[in-house]
Amino acid sequence: MKRVKVEVNLPVSVFREGKTFIAYTPALDLSTCGKNYDEAKKRFNEAVEIFFEETLKRGTLSEVLQELGWKRVKTKWMPPAVVSQELESVKVPLNA
Repeated sequence: MKRVKVEVNLPVSVFREGKTFIAYTPALDLSTCGKNYDEAKKRFNEAVEIFFEETLKRGTLSEVLQELGWKRVKTKWMPPAVVSQELESVKVPLNA
């Protein structure tokens, strides 16, 4: 079966942990990392491509996307929309 590539717009958060940059999308619950911002973004694109290739190969793409909150609109899949991303200050109990 011939595979075609379609463009999907995914929300991506890139943050830093020490010297490592992390790229994460809640739409696929998928993350990857790199030594710098550009490497993290490059690896993110590779990881997304592998995610779709593997779920297609296994025949589980529809099931996995539905579990992640995606909706099928005619012939296209739409990821859940990120409404807000912000820092929230919360007090949590810790042992001193």
